[in-house]
Amino acid sequence: MTTRRPLRRNKSEKILRPIRANAGLELAYRRKIEALIEEMGASIEYWLSAEYRANPPALAQDELSANALKAAMRRLARRWLAKFDEAAEKLGEWFAQSVATRSDAALKKILKDAGLTVEWKMTRAQRDVLNATVNENVALIKSIPSQYLTRVEGMVTRSVQTGRDLGQLAKDLREQLGVTKRRAAFISRDQNNKATAALTRARQIEIGVDEAIWVHSGAGKHPRPSHAKAGRDKERYNVAEGWLDPAIDKRIWPGTEINCRCVGRPVIRGFG
Repeated sequence: MTTRRPLRRNKSEKILRPIRANAGLELAYRRKIEALIEEMGASIEYWLSAEYRANPPALAQDELSANALKAAMRRLARRWLAKFDEAAEKLGEWFAQSVATRSDAALKKILKDAGLTVEWKMTRAQRDVLNATVNENVALIKSIPSQYLTRVEGMVTRSVQTGRDLGQLAKDLREQLGVTKRRAAFISRDQNNKATAALTRARQIEIGVDEAIWVHSGAGKHPRPSHAKAGRDKERYNVAEGWLDPAIDKRIWPGTEINCRCVGRPVIRGFG
């Protein structure tokens, strides 16, 4: 159960600061994922290069070389899929707990600055959001090596089929590693926004905040016109139900759509 002081009610209201996703946490999360990716990339390049040198394709579509490289890829895939599976559980839990801790601290500070003191414990609703955040991030982290290894296997096959040299294969591997790291950066940014929004919303509902004002971030390269307009119009929305985005005819919350960095300013009533 949440223990809280009832919010005073009268005709006045106070609009509080929004809670934004923590940039430091996003960076720390990205670096943790990237460290795993870099380790995997170095391992894949080292062992495939060794196998390539041991069994160089004598000509295009060399079956012996292809079979040796496929066997090497299967061994490497098993190793790295298992390693990411193990790491994903720990990373997902660390990330979710970190977002919860930081968003709670930020909300407490904002409420304190507004003259309100609210004490709370982990409720069932908050735990459900936390578990959903963990599960989503575990799944995303596990998907990283699957995509990478599938594409690398295709590169190896094409390399043998076309009789390419090791230098070209190594270049292709490094390019794919860059693509995978950019995906990690996207995951860390997008999940940081989503998790912060979801956990903050759960807390706001618990303490009786039922309305917020949409704030457009203006940080993205391709802002959603409907989000930008909602920000200009200071659109108010029900915290529990969300805002009806006319562009997609769907109720959403700030920070929950892909790459959305918008936030909401809580409206507290009861100030005179």
